[in-house]
Amino acid sequence: MNRFDSQVVLVTGGASGIGRASALAFAAEGARVVVVDMNQELGEETAAQIRHQGSEAVFIEANVSKAIECQNVMQRTLETFGRLDVLFNNAGITRRADVVNTTEQEWDAVMNTNVKSIFLMCKYAVPIMRAQGGGAIVNTASGWGILAGKDAVSYCASKGAVVLLTKAMAIDHGPQKIRVNCVCPGDTDTNMLRDEALQLGQAEMALVEAGIDRPLKRVGTPEDIARAVLFLASDQASFVTGSALIVDGGGLAGSA
Repeated sequence: MNRFDSQVVLVTGGASGIGRASALAFAAEGARVVVVDMNQELGEETAAQIRHQGSEAVFIEANVSKAIECQNVMQRTLETFGRLDVLFNNAGITRRADVVNTTEQEWDAVMNTNVKSIFLMCKYAVPIMRAQGGGAIVNTASGWGILAGKDAVSYCASKGAVVLLTKAMAIDHGPQKIRVNCVCPGDTDTNMLRDEALQLGQAEMALVEAGIDRPLKRVGTPEDIARAVLFLASDQASFVTGSALIVDGGGLAGSA
């Protein structure tokens, strides 16, 4: 399949995990990819891997919680490729603590990275898409943006905000032929999940191994989530907007 032939796709948090898997998957289906991340080494590695596979890619180092850097990302995207068809807002962090033990600095860092970055990237992407006649935006929310979890107050709040931000933008920009959806992953085998375990004082692989409790008896892979992202961004989802697609191996389905 080449669902994204000649399209330009921008992926934030594209240096690793779900972002990298998605960037590679978009490129494999014909997209020209802009990889955005704060980690220059891994971001350049993702872009180089895409180019090695025969597709076009550039890496832009940026902190997408800052307006001036988001504007620069959009300007460089237009200078390089001339358009923007898909925006995948995937940059994210987590801090595992309850409200008493979450510092103000940690709260601000999570909200800035997980929510403010989406607001800013969309603020500057929407006019581009509107001028060219449409586009697709996919945001990374979480199963914990729908049903909360323990000792993750800032993360749950941020991901709940992403779900409703997605729906509000879908209402505002549907008439401009801009679809806006979010993907809600469950536990996914990434460095972030392993870091969460360490934050909780558990063994590094504890949360990965806990996937056995899910109906599908495993945690997700970055590629599992990437496939859902590509569906939401593609014409196969042409009548889907304002949706929060849960991709969690059945974790939120209910109790056995």
